[in-house]
Amino acid sequence: MASQTIESISISEDGLMTDCRIHLSSLWTSMSEEACVCSDPLVRSLLNTGIRSHSDFSSALAALLGRKLGDQSVSSASMTELAQECFLDCPDVVCDAGADLAAIRDRDPACTDFVTPFLFFKGYHAIQAYRVAHWLWQAQRRYLALHIQSRASELFGVDIHPAARLGRRILFDHGTGIVIGETCVIEDDVSILQGVTLGGTGKHHGDRHPKIRRGVLIGAGAKVLGNIQLGEGARVGAGSIVLEAVPPYTTVVGNPARKVGTRHTNLPSLTMDQTLPAIDYMI
Repeated sequence: MASQTIESISISEDGLMTDCRIHLSSLWTSMSEEACVCSDPLVRSLLNTGIRSHSDFSSALAALLGRKLGDQSVSSASMTELAQECFLDCPDVVCDAGADLAAIRDRDPACTDFVTPFLFFKGYHAIQAYRVAHWLWQAQRRYLALHIQSRASELFGVDIHPAARLGRRILFDHGTGIVIGETCVIEDDVSILQGVTLGGTGKHHGDRHPKIRRGVLIGAGAKVLGNIQLGEGARVGAGSIVLEAVPPYTTVVGNPARKVGTRHTNLPSLTMDQTLPAIDYMI
């Protein structure tokens, strides 16, 4: 059973696992082809370790997380085995990881392939480390989950509490300085830039962190604080301090943030459009 991968798990009756397997197979084919292009001997060795020596996406991802997260306390080999255990127990984790990778390729103009974010983008690595930590948290293996959170924070500069809930097709652009609190919820198709905090407003317990709905775009350095909701398709300008709920398809900027425009049907997280409507405001 230990050698089994997500690509070999039986297909579910509702067809969702079928779609996932097709997507991962296509993604892995593209990554394998991309890894054969480079002629630099040093990079060839890196690509052999990260891509070519693996048979499928899930094994490559488990090995990547093992290499990144392993330390003197928990070895790289043990971390790799832990990731493999997670993937077998919860195949959706691998499906989500593949969807996250595709989202980066689609939204980031600096990314022209799949291998680059898979091997080098710490925002992507931080999200996948969180997914394993969240699985551990739900299984009541909480000290190990917190260890992974700590390691990811040290390595990637991204601090995601393992109890937070993240959807799929999530993009952390650059990633540095992102902080996500314990009771935060981030739905599908959200894009967040560097320096963003999704935090609380005090030391009270309970549900105290933001709820980020589908398609939200949060600009660099923004702070969203408290148990408030950013509605579907909302957009937060860079450097804004958001202390109140933001309606769907609405743009807010400033400190404190205030409404400066509305959108209609498109999701700003997909276009990564950070331009603002014509406004007259002061921070």
